[in-house]
Amino acid sequence: MDIREYREYKAEDVLRLYASVGWTAYTDDPAALERGFRHSLLVLAAWEDGELAGLIRAVGDGATIVFIQDILVAPERQRRGIGTALLRAVLERFNGVRQIELTTDDTPETAAFYRSLGFADFAGLGCRGFMLD
Repeated sequence: MDIREYREYKAEDVLRLYASVGWTAYTDDPAALERGFRHSLLVLAAWEDGELAGLIRAVGDGATIVFIQDILVAPERQRRGIGTALLRAVLERFNGVRQIELTTDDTPETAAFYRSLGFADFAGLGCRGFMLD
């Protein structure tokens, strides 16, 4: 596996990856997804055998806050350490940033994954998150 910055946006590869995990809110508006990539603080890609295996996309100011907007791994490549490697690469890059946050599905598996990497649930920190619905 090779992890490196994703600098040259290739819609076909990105849309295939997002579609593979069922993230149709992104694939339904490819132009918005591309704009999101271009305005991201950092996008890292994991490559295996010359194919895009996973991505992580961070937004924020990079000094006081980083928000992990997207982390996704092709289904056939999941549970092989790709997501962990991507997330660790972002954490290393922004190791001096006080707030590194993310929002994810509320499942025991995702909670266990993020806890294993040092993340804590907002409620356990005396915080609450809100989102415009």
